[in-house]
Amino acid sequence: MTWLLRGVRPYGEAAVDVLIRDGIIADVGPRLAAAGAERVDGAGLVALPGLVDLHTHLREPGREDAETVQTGARAAALGGFTAVHAMANTDPVADTAGVVEQVWRLGRDSGLVDVAPVGAVTVGLGGTQLAELGAMADSAARVRVFSDDGFCVADPALMRRALEYVKAFGGVIAQHAEEPRLTVDAQMNEGVHSARLGLTGWPAAAEEAVIARDVLLAGHVGSRLHVCHVSTAGSVELLRWAKAKGFDVTAEVTPHHLLLTDDLATTYDPVYKVNPPLRTAADVQALRKGLADGTIDAVATDHAPHAVEDKECEWGAARPGMLGLQQALSVVIVAMVETRLLDWRGVADRCSIRPSRIGGSVRDGHGAELIAGAPANLVLVDAAARSVVDPAELASRSRNTPYAGMELPGRVVATFLRGRPTVLDGKAQA
Repeated sequence: MTWLLRGVRPYGEAAVDVLIRDGIIADVGPRLAAAGAERVDGAGLVALPGLVDLHTHLREPGREDAETVQTGARAAALGGFTAVHAMANTDPVADTAGVVEQVWRLGRDSGLVDVAPVGAVTVGLGGTQLAELGAMADSAARVRVFSDDGFCVADPALMRRALEYVKAFGGVIAQHAEEPRLTVDAQMNEGVHSARLGLTGWPAAAEEAVIARDVLLAGHVGSRLHVCHVSTAGSVELLRWAKAKGFDVTAEVTPHHLLLTDDLATTYDPVYKVNPPLRTAADVQALRKGLADGTIDAVATDHAPHAVEDKECEWGAARPGMLGLQQALSVVIVAMVETRLLDWRGVADRCSIRPSRIGGSVRDGHGAELIAGAPANLVLVDAAARSVVDPAELASRSRNTPYAGMELPGRVVATFLRGRPTVLDGKAQA
């Protein structure tokens, strides 16, 4: 099918027409014509490469009451994503070729986004024995990102072996940086508010100690390390140092860590309980600066849906995690665009181009420039639109959004995956 997008603004720049034919951007320029093409009035809309999320929890198999690949994919498309990486902490754990292929096929069948399964580093996320990394890499899912997210690969010798192993096929280890002996029974960020509330604190050093260790290991063995959900100012400084040394290290930050702070725990509302925890305003500013200067490479949602009973309970019993897919771009606009820390090309780089290179989805046409001949994976955004977040209107099966009741900018009007609309006029097409 042929589509003609009228008057869109690639990267927020001059308005042009974009012609899409047979899954490819056929032409970009003023006043294009195409007989029989479906037309989209894109006047004033910002065009970006389709967003790529390196960190999504789709819960299937095992917790379909909280999310399925289909519902998560719908939320992703509505958020402007064309590719997401599904974390391995499912039931059964995605630690074999069979499980990652199941998740990959479910994603393919959804038709809404490309779903790239993340393989577990260790068997059952147990942290003692390497999983079948090579078999997952050779599977139909072509896994290249491996993570025990939710748990840290705490054993340094095991972490070293994992880093060495993935070099054989160009893989990357994505570390959940948390020294477990420093976070026993921890409930929130360690600081003034945890002391006042009497909740066990989660020190910044628990994250920073593991990052320091792992960047040294990555540099020593010459392998690729990706640090998940960076949350502290100290972590940003460690990453900056590692990159200055030339180590092959990348990192991500979540939308919620770019916007929300630990004082929200004073509400005792478990929707604000997350791992790693919300930090201080100073940490938020350091994370924004790190994302702006490229020390942090990517925004990743850590979309973590939970069933009602896992969130609507007392704080100590609640499971950590927040929804993120549908509001991610809006939060980036608030934290980075409206503050003039990033322009729209910077947003494209941190939310699409770099994530596609880190996770390998660039091989499937994601993160490409909006030029003639490129795969037609793109999103159209009404940056001026504002709306109040209503959990009941979200596509996810879960409702644990920390943005409920907030008025946020930006509305995804259309998303195209290989030239096929997955979202039109703000509505999912499957």
